[in-house]
Amino acid sequence: MKPDIWLIRYSEIFLKSEPVRRVWEDLLIQTLKQKLPDCSISKTRGRIWITGDVDPEAIAHTFGVYSFSPCIMFPLSDLNERVLTYVKETGFSAYKTFALRINRSGTHPFTSQDLARTLGASIQKSWPSIAVDLTNPKYELHIEVRDEQCYLYQEIISGPGGIPQGASGTLVALHSGGIDSPVAMYMMMKRGTILHPVYVKIAPFHDDSSEERAHLIVEHLRKYQPDLTLEVIDDGHVYATRMELKKRDLEKYACVLCKRHLYRIAEQKARAIGAKGIVTGESLAQVASQTLDNLYVLDDAVSMPVYRPLIGFDKEETIAVAKKIGTYDLSVMQVPSCCCAIPFKPATTSQRETISTLEEELAKGSPAK
Repeated sequence: MKPDIWLIRYSEIFLKSEPVRRVWEDLLIQTLKQKLPDCSISKTRGRIWITGDVDPEAIAHTFGVYSFSPCIMFPLSDLNERVLTYVKETGFSAYKTFALRINRSGTHPFTSQDLARTLGASIQKSWPSIAVDLTNPKYELHIEVRDEQCYLYQEIISGPGGIPQGASGTLVALHSGGIDSPVAMYMMMKRGTILHPVYVKIAPFHDDSSEERAHLIVEHLRKYQPDLTLEVIDDGHVYATRMELKKRDLEKYACVLCKRHLYRIAEQKARAIGAKGIVTGESLAQVASQTLDNLYVLDDAVSMPVYRPLIGFDKEETIAVAKKIGTYDLSVMQVPSCCCAIPFKPATTSQRETISTLEEELAKGSPAK
């Protein structure tokens, strides 16, 4: 049965104060209009309604949407007749039990319970062998009564939840193309941030195929943030620094120095576009550069917040999210990476003073610009 209108529900928005709720509702509607430009979108308290040629996939990938349903719409005066027609056309007679779920808004001479009893009795008069079961019904019909308008639906489709795009400002995301950084981006987008992903192409460790993988992942995540665009920055500093460290027999600091350099690139970009911080896919103690000591040293490289949504995840938890959002298969594509540049025994307990002094010495030697 082709729907007349789509009902959009949200949960977290509804918990906010009235002024914040209005702003967040408008942000959600703005995103939906961006994704569904040919549709008409309106709102009532606690609900958003969409008419037109709706793409359910676009709604399913919109943060702020808790769930949504395709509905049949008609006047309240036609409710009893339309309910009987609806259940008949949706195969009601094949079921043994049913329940009516009624949500009512407005002023009416009846309660939701009154309406459920009246409609339930009408249905049972036509199908006396089908019993009411409010706990575990085989057929469940939802009825929304909004003033003098009614909406019928059976299907409730889950959305991604979270809060609307733009509610939390802009961040720069360091995107490696691996498993972790896309999940980190997804999780920060879910909390209302607009992301500007940056991929640092570290020659000779990353090549065109590495960059292509990074682009494919961003393209996949664009379903959540339609204007998501990857910025690629070519960099020779890391390799030159690695060679200099090798000469000094200090290769164990290569990963920490590399990460600090990447942080500075991200910070420079963040300040240029007015972003409020940096997003990374780091998880505590997952690799040598992500020990508590080293993360402390990494944070010292920049003067703005570094957000790590995966900080308490183990690898399997991150992989589960990557598979859920569809980035895992892209992330595990075989491409060159900086793994070959990781020293045999990387430092796990770097000291801030040691690293700062080493950076100053390397800068004097101008390893690369």
